[in-house]
Amino acid sequence: MRISSLCSLATATFALAALSSGGLVQARQAPTERVIIDADDIGGVVASQTGPEAGVWVIAETTDLPTKFRKIVVTDDRGRYVLPDLPKANYRVWVRGYGLVDSRPVSGAPGQQLALAAVKAPTAKEAAAIYPANYWLSLLKIPARSAFPGTGPDGNGIGTAMRTQDDWINQVKSGCQTCHQLGSKALREIPKSLGVFDSTFDAWNRRTMVGQDGAGMMAAINSMGKGHALGAFADWTDRIMAGEVPPAPPRPQGVERNLVLTSWDWGAAATFAHDVIGTDKRTPTRNANGQLYGVDWGNDAFLMLDPVTNTASQLRVPVLDPRTPAAKPQTMPAPSPYWGEEIYWTDPANPNHMAMDSQGRVWMAARFRVPDNQPAFCQGHASSKLAPQERSFRQVQVYDPKTKAFKQVNTCFDTHHVQLANDRDETLYSNGVRNGVLGWVKTRVLLETGDEAAAQGWCKGYFDVNGDGKIDPAVEDTLPMAGMYSVAVHPTDGSVWGAVPGPVPGRIVRIDPKTCIGESYEPPYRNTTDARTGYTPRGIDIDSNGLVWTALAGSGHLANFDRSKCKVKTGRAIIDGQHCPEGWTLHRSPGPRFQGVSEDVNTDYHYYNFVDVHDTLGLGRNIPLANGTGSDSLLALQPNGQFVILRVPYPQHFFTRGMDGRIDDPNGGWKGRGLYGNYGQNGVWQIEGNGKGTLGGVVKFQMRPDPLAK
Repeated sequence: MRISSLCSLATATFALAALSSGGLVQARQAPTERVIIDADDIGGVVASQTGPEAGVWVIAETTDLPTKFRKIVVTDDRGRYVLPDLPKANYRVWVRGYGLVDSRPVSGAPGQQLALAAVKAPTAKEAAAIYPANYWLSLLKIPARSAFPGTGPDGNGIGTAMRTQDDWINQVKSGCQTCHQLGSKALREIPKSLGVFDSTFDAWNRRTMVGQDGAGMMAAINSMGKGHALGAFADWTDRIMAGEVPPAPPRPQGVERNLVLTSWDWGAAATFAHDVIGTDKRTPTRNANGQLYGVDWGNDAFLMLDPVTNTASQLRVPVLDPRTPAAKPQTMPAPSPYWGEEIYWTDPANPNHMAMDSQGRVWMAARFRVPDNQPAFCQGHASSKLAPQERSFRQVQVYDPKTKAFKQVNTCFDTHHVQLANDRDETLYSNGVRNGVLGWVKTRVLLETGDEAAAQGWCKGYFDVNGDGKIDPAVEDTLPMAGMYSVAVHPTDGSVWGAVPGPVPGRIVRIDPKTCIGESYEPPYRNTTDARTGYTPRGIDIDSNGLVWTALAGSGHLANFDRSKCKVKTGRAIIDGQHCPEGWTLHRSPGPRFQGVSEDVNTDYHYYNFVDVHDTLGLGRNIPLANGTGSDSLLALQPNGQFVILRVPYPQHFFTRGMDGRIDDPNGGWKGRGLYGNYGQNGVWQIEGNGKGTLGGVVKFQMRPDPLAK
């Protein structure tokens, strides 16, 4: 119902920051340009002392609902905004934007018109406080290309594993940003809670030891050359503390101003949320308006969010064998600046990734037993002839929302990411990063017969060098391919694809599960016939036309691969990963480059990627997206080759590992669709907020037809 003119006039307000001495002010009535709103909207105009502010964010936040709730929109070219479809509550409303400092929050409620006062940033440093982490990371000085290969502590100080500058950059991004955003305030500065040190170098040395991830951080920094790497990070921090700032990001432009963000808190103070799903990827209307699900990789929680009632809850992913050890280290080299010596992660189930089937059941990679305690049938299984399985780090569990119970599936193979095929058996495929195989469970067979051995199988991809269509152990076909990090099922030919991140340049692989024949393709990388350079495929997805998409985490590209363009399909040449550069198209991600790196290498880090086959976001079918894991965003590639930056400005340090799109109402226009991501870094306490006790959340992305659509 549209609010009446009299009601709108009665609630017209204007916020003046100068009137406030506290954090929240009551808005003052004043005449302003009006926008049309409904009774469940808040609308108005944002202006600074120089006039209306276009392309800035208006944020409404409330704690009146069962879990903290936020709605965020972008102003149009006249500074106007509409915050649509707000649940009844009292809200804090304020403005954030590049070139500004945050405005004083004002109180508001649905049905009000609020004119908001934007505040120009007095200095470049104050303006830069809200720049995304990858902009700050661009200030890091990368060793010159001539410094490689590294010769170790007795040479140039760079680790011997760093063969090229690309290896060093890749370790900065994949070795560090896999867990958290380098460039976030918590990491570009030295917090007092870390301790008091004689130098920034000593502070960084301590930082790489703390908490339950300390051993992993130490290994990453040592591989780069400890002294050299710590010196680079210390220099970076020193320059930032002395006032150096990165280039300013552009404000949202064009369709980026149509973005509507809705977010909810979920989880607990140490939740390490890995992914969010809400539907069957093959049928995006499945589970319409239902629960959203996530898994807590740190503490075995099965996370649930009801976006209708704004309620978050969780269950414990069960472990059947009490001897099953935690996957995360249960010790720390040095106390955490947030947690001290308290162990904050305990995860024997170690759930990782999910897929929803045609009945709304949630299948996930999760363990429930000791990895070495393999079922007896594994040794004699037909799949073991080419790939014997001695252990399975993770197996499969499935949650049925009807019974609210978990069922365990004892797999011989390791699981990591999972994906359901659109076949009669609803086959669940999974990559095993530890044992290097592709595994599968025919879920229909399993549910109908209960026969775990008959329902499962696995492959380790082999090159078919002689091209006879089968694996022959007597010839070079016995050369096995590397394992996969991710998994995607081709929509037409039944093949399964995955990405292998390293070593640089990495590769994508294709396996035919019927024959175990595999193929391997490296992105174009520093050869004499191709000037393009891309490296570190990590995510994988396939559009409805069979085009394979992968995010290149190291070089910062979203790339596609068209196998039909490959000229070589058989012979020893197929073992060379560079044999099909013609199949690749590389799209450089938006954002800054590293200082002193001349090549087309971006500072953003792409943990994964997704193809919006069914237009759940509202930008069109088959739109590929990369996770802007370093840039607080999702990056959508349009058919014209331009990226749409879908930025999450608050709370800063949005870090999503996966995404999922759902259609709640096919006839509901933009309101019936949405794409979901979640805050998924290891240290949720590094999100903008209050440190320990800060919660992660789920973010819904929607594209309306214009910035004022209700």
